[in-house]
Formats: sequence, C-alpha cells, structure tokens
Amino acid sequence: MNEDFIIQDLFIYPIKSLGGIRLEEAKVEERGFQFDRRWMLVDSKGVFLTQRTHTQMALLQVQLGETDLVVFAKRNPDDKLHIPYHQISDQEIEVEIWDDRVIAKIVDPRLDNWFSEKLGVTCHLVKMPESTHRKVSPKYAVNKESVSFADGMPYLILGQESLNDLNARLENSAPMDRFRPNIVFSGGPPFAEDSWKRIKIGDVEFQVVKPCARCVLTTIDQETGFQGKEPLRTLARYRTIGNKVYFAQNMVALESGKIRIGDQIILKS
Repeated sequence: MNEDFIIQDLFIYPIKSLGGIRLEEAKVEERGFQFDRRWMLVDSKGVFLTQRTHTQMALLQVQLGETDLVVFAKRNPDDKLHIPYHQISDQEIEVEIWDDRVIAKIVDPRLDNWFSEKLGVTCHLVKMPESTHRKVSPKYAVNKESVSFADGMPYLILGQESLNDLNARLENSAPMDRFRPNIVFSGGPPFAEDSWKRIKIGDVEFQVVKPCARCVLTTIDQETGFQGKEPLRTLARYRTIGNKVYFAQNMVALESGKIRIGDQIILKS
C-alpha cells in the first residue's frame, strides 16, 4: 500500500564528491535539489575530481550556513572555508564531466589554494551558472531536463530495506552514505523501488527512469577515506545485470516544489 512508503532521509551534496548534508525538507528543482552538486572541483585541465581517484575528498565536509556554504576538514573542523551562495567570478572555464563538456565559472581563485592543499592536487572550485544547460541523456529525459554536476541524473532514490538486505549479507554493515542517495524511504520489501515508474511525494511528481549502476565509490569509507572491496563485491553477486552492478533508482522531477521527511510516497503507475 502507498502509505507503507515514507520519506526517511533527504540528502544533498553541494560540492560534487565531498560530504553530504541531511535535510528536513528539500526544494525540488529540475537539475536536482536546490544546492545539490551545483559546485564541483576540477583539475588544471578542467576535468572533474571524484573520490574514485581522490579518496581524500571524502574527508571534506560541507554544511549549509545562512548565507554561505561552509567547508571543513573532518579531522580538523576548525580548518574551514565560507563560500557565499552567490559568489562567482567572471572567469569562465570549460569543464569536463564524463562525456559532457560545459561552461562553468570559477568561484574565487583565492579558494583554490585551500582545496589544492587538502587534496594534494592543483584544482579549481567551479559553479554551474544558470545559463549552462547540461542535458540529461535523451534516452532517459522526459521533458528535455537539465542536470547539475551529478553523474548523469538529477535524483537518486533508495529504500532502507534494500540497504538492510545488502547489510544482512555483509560481515560489516555499509552505511547509507556509501551510496549517496538524495531520497531514502522506509517501508515495503527490499528493492521495491525497482518496479516503480511514476511516484508522487508531497505535491511533486517524479518519473523513475533507470536503475543506478554502482562503482568503486561505494567502497570508500566516508569517515576515513579508506578504500576496501565491500560492499561492491557482495552487491555484485546478486545485483549484476550484464556487466554492471545496480542499486537504487534514478529519477527526474516532473514539477518543482518541496518535499519533507515524513511525506508519503504515492505510486502513480
């Protein structure tokens, strides 16, 4: 029954591949939740940085302040940066994220030294301006949606029971932060989300468009930056289709609005 599915957690990841933030409510926008992956770190050639190759990115945490993003080192919380939400320079740069090349703006060259020092690689913090439209693959788009600096889709939903099913197979449980969902729900059987097509949360409808293929990022401990083999190895034993391992579902929003923890998920079709 629809009332069995309740929003448990909402997450955003303002700077791609850095620590996520749990919210009580989230503003739904076409590109993803407000503030979600609107910023990104790129190397000197404009190529995006990711925990897949820079595991130490897990050790940088982000918080939402009243007027700015606050970024700090988990091991030294007093070592922090304040980045005003609207801060952006006039310096444009072409950035590469997977198969896409789009225009971004460097936030402030003075911030780059802090990130470069923490990550041990020369990098720039960039922001996606409203004028940049990075299109969702036509194979999955419903209304020619744009997406932020997320890997490819604006939203990722995962059931707590799906993670519980995985953890029952693991020697050491994997926390939800290994999978970087935007929306986590409680109720229902494991992998209930796999069969969904269209859902409504609060006043907002979403289209579930494809399962999410998982990578080595799931094997990185978000508190220590240590990389192991689990949970991807175990997940691969029972969630592999073709040569990819699937866990959670990608979605696009069909309208804007707000959703909140405690909202019901209504199955539309």
